[in-house]
Amino acid sequence: MAMNLPSGGDEDDVLVEMNTTPLIDVMLVLLIMLIITIPIQTHEVKLDLPGGQPPPAVTEPVVVTIDVDFDGTLFWNGTQLADRAALEVLMQQAAAQPMQPEIHLRPNKLVAYRNVIAVMASAQRLGLDKIGLVGNEQFID
Repeated sequence: MAMNLPSGGDEDDVLVEMNTTPLIDVMLVLLIMLIITIPIQTHEVKLDLPGGQPPPAVTEPVVVTIDVDFDGTLFWNGTQLADRAALEVLMQQAAAQPMQPEIHLRPNKLVAYRNVIAVMASAQRLGLDKIGLVGNEQFID
């Protein structure tokens, strides 16, 4: 720290001023040291991937299409069924297979809701897990 004294004259006042240059130099050195010591940020995610053989080729699933006509008539892959009991027999056979087929349920736009939900309930009760509604674009008006 230093003091500035008036250079002459009648003034008896002493001007006390702090010299901040060394303080700024020290702060700059500390700032540079801080910047140097901060670790570099990397945007990488380290993953431990398993080694070994690639998985076997995926086979395409078997697809069974069930159509429900406007009057409740059922079709299994385009073949008309006599009643719901015949549908349930075919569903039991499909559920017993080691690799269950995908069931694509395609209801008619005019069919009653109870007919469609009866088919879905039968599939669930018999253990068919892969069921989906197909042809929903006909319901868009």
